[in-house]
Amino acid sequence: MTAAERLTDPIAYHGEGPFWDAERSRLLLVDMLAGAIVSRDESGRIERHAVPSRVAAVVRRRASGGFVVATERDVLAADAGLTAFSPIATGLVGDGVRLNEGGCDPLGAFLIGSMAYGATPAGGSLQRVAPDGTVTTVLEGVTVSNGLQFSTDGLTAFYVDSPTGRIDRVDVDPATGAWSGRRSHVEIEGTPGGPDGLAIDVEGGLWVALYGGGAVRHYDPAGALVEEIAVPGATKVTACAFGDPDLRTLYITTSREGLGDDEEPQAGSLYAIRTDVAGAPPLPFAG
Repeated sequence: MTAAERLTDPIAYHGEGPFWDAERSRLLLVDMLAGAIVSRDESGRIERHAVPSRVAAVVRRRASGGFVVATERDVLAADAGLTAFSPIATGLVGDGVRLNEGGCDPLGAFLIGSMAYGATPAGGSLQRVAPDGTVTTVLEGVTVSNGLQFSTDGLTAFYVDSPTGRIDRVDVDPATGAWSGRRSHVEIEGTPGGPDGLAIDVEGGLWVALYGGGAVRHYDPAGALVEEIAVPGATKVTACAFGDPDLRTLYITTSREGLGDDEEPQAGSLYAIRTDVAGAPPLPFAG
């Protein structure tokens, strides 16, 4: 088993949602429960940007050069400096439920999942925010909505509802972005951890963070296990994303949620490993 390198000291209580910002050659991630976006540039400099509430995801916004940010219940537009925010879609979830991880589809819509704070079974959903701000529900009855990626042709979505212990594949209508035909693609077996965030490479391989498993697994396009990457010192591995100008560095976020002060002192750090295959470029919001 290969091992990822720890790049930073702990920089997040619950690090999630890594996104490679190619325009400024930096990695963005969310410190979800602390309500902050954290950036790390190529020199290793760390900056924190406060968000109006708990924060679930951040992606580039094509129309303005700024960003789209999912907070506890809303989807907001942010300026290029991540200092000013305005609503795109509000009130996506009710009390006791929060947004949790998302990304964009090839049509430029932003998809964001949710979960109940107590992880109540079927307490969440997956919603799609179109570039014009229209909101539709893609999936209902979700428990902990996590990883989401799309094939390079845009016809297939790969999706994780963590308690199912699998990565699903779904057919995507190329004209409307509607989902159909959800079925199992990879069963996550032989690990104490469950599937969390997803990355996809240019060959269609999937890379999945194992929350509670201290590792990232790489599966080929057919769903066969290729390799497992250890994340030393952090069992709660939350998500991964390809970055750097050649998209051949896999960045890995970790969490220390629920850990005591003396447990896993490296948890909450950012890790990385160089890969033989490049990642697919991250998709922006078209609005």
